[in-house]
Amino acid sequence: MLQFFNTLSRTKEEFKPLREKTVGLYTCGPTVYDFAHIGNLRAYIFADVLKRVLLQNGYQVKQIMNITDVGHLTGDRDMGEDKIQKAALEKHKTAWEIASVYTEAFLDDIKQLNILLPDKLPKATDHIKEMIELIATLEKKGFTYRTTDGLYFDTAKLKDYGKLARLDLAGLREGARVEINAEKKNPTDFALWKSSPNPSTSSGQRRQMEWESPWGVGFPGWHIECSAMSVKYLGQPFDIHTGGVDHVPVHHTNEIAQSEAAAGKPLANYWLHSEFVIVNDARMGKSEGNLITLRELKDKGYSPLAYRYFVLQGHYRTKLNFTWEAMAGAQNTLDNLYSHLAEYAEPKIGCAEFERKFLDAINDDLDTPKALAVVWELLRSDYPGEAKLEALLKFDQILGLSLKDTWQELREPLPEEIQKLVQEREKLRKETNWDKADKVREQIRSLGFEIKDTERGPLVTRIPQR
Repeated sequence: MLQFFNTLSRTKEEFKPLREKTVGLYTCGPTVYDFAHIGNLRAYIFADVLKRVLLQNGYQVKQIMNITDVGHLTGDRDMGEDKIQKAALEKHKTAWEIASVYTEAFLDDIKQLNILLPDKLPKATDHIKEMIELIATLEKKGFTYRTTDGLYFDTAKLKDYGKLARLDLAGLREGARVEINAEKKNPTDFALWKSSPNPSTSSGQRRQMEWESPWGVGFPGWHIECSAMSVKYLGQPFDIHTGGVDHVPVHHTNEIAQSEAAAGKPLANYWLHSEFVIVNDARMGKSEGNLITLRELKDKGYSPLAYRYFVLQGHYRTKLNFTWEAMAGAQNTLDNLYSHLAEYAEPKIGCAEFERKFLDAINDDLDTPKALAVVWELLRSDYPGEAKLEALLKFDQILGLSLKDTWQELREPLPEEIQKLVQEREKLRKETNWDKADKVREQIRSLGFEIKDTERGPLVTRIPQR
């Protein structure tokens, strides 16, 4: 039985799609003003595992992931500057150039993490028309009001506002933040359309990204983007909406409010959220000054798939504490897993007992730690190598660790020159001549091969060409 923990109901529920064997999946995508950090990327690994599990269970999946290239302000509650505009000014580029550069960087990151591409990656700037139409519907139904800086959604007009996060609305009113717009009727009200400053009447600079609308020249609020794009491509309601847990109290709460106010029906039936990656008990993020990118991991010698393995070791609903020691452990464990593959011939037969255990684990709210435990239990078993390999390749359709590609690569004979250098290095290591052994390792690397030491001996693979 396939079941997930639904953030909306706070219960683990059996998955029942709206249409038999077809699933509409919306994944909150990146705001492309900078490189994604590894905390951000955890949410996309989680969504990828979810998609793979659905596919493994025989569902057809239509996945939409948005690209936010306008409208996301530095303060989630409609405060501060547009993140894209701010980055453009700091880096002396246009907002469009910033969005393009970091969209490509994000797509490169998810490719290296073996994340399956969504069916569509709609950009916010390509869907202004749909956003204006949705806002107009909300205005017609009486859910909006104007302020000097835009058009806002009146959350008091929606009886169950805040149900996703179970917000204490009374408490929020009593403790309203001093930085909240004084023209707001309620602290939780949010912008649907923000007015661009007029350079002739204010000190503000003309925005690079702005559009005409019934409410004047401006740009969309962050929350309206996902509502408009998800419904355009998946309809309303659709099956599953995913994102990071940080989206629950504001972004996803507001998505639900405006979408349900406009259509009078749910936006999505299941809401799934992945937890934070933390560093020294603090959330990872730019404002915290502790973010780490995939590029930094690679510069320190770790493979992107080792980070994927690190993420899979924790359940998606639990915080992950990142340390460099834990990252090294994940790399070593993945290398040891790869080293097992070198011993196996063609895949054959499989291991029904372990395949059932693996599927039971992963179908129980994506329990990847338990699924990985099944992997290592299988490797310690007495099943023949061909059967183990067949099962591992099936497991990897969900784990996404490139086991098949690695196995095929390990079956290719190494060039004679590399074989001799590997043997020479092993001899030097036995003689504890570490300096010379390291020089040989660098020589092997210069010839396009990576050598890693595992519990089962040296593992030699080609360095991917990028």
